[in-house]
Amino acid sequence: MTERSLTGNRIAAYAAYLKKEEKSENTVAKYIRDIRAFFSFVGKADITKELVIAYKNKLVIEHYAARSINSMLASLNSLFLFLGWSDLKVKSIKLQRQIYCSEEKELTKAEYMRLLHTAKQKGNERLSLVLQTICGTGIRVSELQYITVEAIKSGVATVSLKGKTRSVFIVKELQKKLLCYAEERNMTTGAIFITRSGKPMSRTNIWREMKGLCEQAGVNPRKVFPHNLRHLFARTFYGMEKDIVKLADILGHSSINTTRIYIISTGDEHRRRMENMRLIQ
Repeated sequence: MTERSLTGNRIAAYAAYLKKEEKSENTVAKYIRDIRAFFSFVGKADITKELVIAYKNKLVIEHYAARSINSMLASLNSLFLFLGWSDLKVKSIKLQRQIYCSEEKELTKAEYMRLLHTAKQKGNERLSLVLQTICGTGIRVSELQYITVEAIKSGVATVSLKGKTRSVFIVKELQKKLLCYAEERNMTTGAIFITRSGKPMSRTNIWREMKGLCEQAGVNPRKVFPHNLRHLFARTFYGMEKDIVKLADILGHSSINTTRIYIISTGDEHRRRMENMRLIQ
């Protein structure tokens, strides 16, 4: 084994370190997935700065999105710091700040309403309430476990994730719906969105059920995933309040730059605003 080669033991030690740092399961899985992809590229070779740059160039040549490349490089740089190989860190790809998003990716309020209507038509009350809870509070799908019977009764859920704790308010209309749902099922404590075995619903379960609504609702499946509901909440809140600092606090973001990504308008909206400037005679 060379001094700077990747091994299964080193990757396992790094995974244990991430867990000790209280990273979420999804974050740990993502970092390790990125590192294993790099591992398959370098094999048992001695890792040099030139080799890391070659891997970065390979990702570019293979037409990975710049944001995806930067995310993968961030995983590697974190690993190098952990191993004491900080001189191997590479720079991310510079990105121009995006001023509008693709209309093919962002879920509209009308489409969200059609998804809700379809869920109700299918008799899937649990899914309907999951959609309304994420979109009505702005929480992450991984934070649904904190929507407990106790939280619903108080109107406030305490979310502890990524080393941070914040309060999430449950609006009265949603509170009524969730209390009724809990009472009908004789639920008196714990997470409200659970499987038949009593475990909290997983991201995969929710994603699969949401995809099952697309055809009947007439919504592009590429738009339908839990995180897009969080984006819709953010855009709607910002459209009313125009307070990005408060929105960042509500969403649990450490950086306002992250929040900016959530509130960019679609290309069509951006075009209309430019036309309303009426600078062309």
